[in-house]
Amino acid sequence: MSFFAALALLAPLAQEAAPAAPPPPPNPCAAEEYAAFDFWLGEWDVYQTGTDTQVATSRIEKVSNGCAVRETWMPLRGGGGASLTTLDPQTGTWNQLWVGAQPGRVFFEGGPVDGAMVLTGYWGLDAQGQPSLVRMTYTLGEDGSVRQYGQASSDHGQSWSDSFDLTYRPKAG
Repeated sequence: MSFFAALALLAPLAQEAAPAAPPPPPNPCAAEEYAAFDFWLGEWDVYQTGTDTQVATSRIEKVSNGCAVRETWMPLRGGGGASLTTLDPQTGTWNQLWVGAQPGRVFFEGGPVDGAMVLTGYWGLDAQGQPSLVRMTYTLGEDGSVRQYGQASSDHGQSWSDSFDLTYRPKAG
């Protein structure tokens, strides 16, 4: 028997004898709690709520092995910004970092409340030059849209007033 014929006979045995590679570990961010903000994922046209006045487009996607949600905010008048939102598994709190077209950054935190995502953080100054607490509530609509309703407080959350109200509609086409 030739050397090559012997190799041909032994090759299948060598393949069978090789230990199987261990399965990859499960993705920790595939757990249900990491899906709490998935209703916001998609390509969106963004409107002032209750109007046909479009103010922006936005892309919301899962990144970092599904461990974070990234928004790329593209207003029609320029500027823009981005946020990165993730669940802290130690505290169960969702944290968002927003960076806009102006220097600086804003941190929000919160989590699911009655089917909505509620995030709160200090953003900008009120009329008296004091830090303004902003609460954003994201709610999935029956038509597949997402409402982002913003309220502001100049008394650290004792009282709230309307700040902004946007509706994310699935991008046409």
